[in-house]
Amino acid sequence: MRCNLLLCLWAVTCVTQALAVHYRLEIVGPTYPIGEQDIREEFKQRATKIDLDALFNTHNRYQPANLHPLPRTSSDRLFTVDLTQTLDHDIKDGQGNLLYPHGFTFNPLQYAGLSGGLVVIDGSDAEQVEWFKGSPYFQNHRAVLLLSGGYAAPLKQELQRPVYYLTHDIATRLQLKATPSVVVEQDHKLTVREVRLAAKP
Repeated sequence: MRCNLLLCLWAVTCVTQALAVHYRLEIVGPTYPIGEQDIREEFKQRATKIDLDALFNTHNRYQPANLHPLPRTSSDRLFTVDLTQTLDHDIKDGQGNLLYPHGFTFNPLQYAGLSGGLVVIDGSDAEQVEWFKGSPYFQNHRAVLLLSGGYAAPLKQELQRPVYYLTHDIATRLQLKATPSVVVEQDHKLTVREVRLAAKP
């Protein structure tokens, strides 16, 4: 039975291919010449006008408009940040049903943890970059690296790991004041440690 089914399918396939080869579609209705340029040719022409050096330079020197610069810390400092928030309005779903009422208090770390931590450095400060390379966070690829200065693209190539920018909202929410800073989760709160680097000899 199975052999007969396979034989029938093979026969249908052969007939379909034969008809497709020998059947010619006829012109139906009026036709007009194509006035537009072939899009493939247009892409080729535009590609020859791209200044790759300028493009790579723009990419390598990109910084977001909301980049939050921070000074280099002059002393070690340790403090705790509580992310607990209280809603100042109701949150409803698409049908108008109440999901979370005004006054609802929650801590986002109870729903999503920060397992690898955050490391914030100024990428334009070579000493901070070298400090990061020598830190245990360099080997921990769950740790997220944020830049308060410098350029992410070349540093990403140098470190062979993802590099992001520190934005105003993140810096404000985490109360960051200086770099290098290390942010880790502990007991549903964030502990921020500012690290004073050794002075140059």
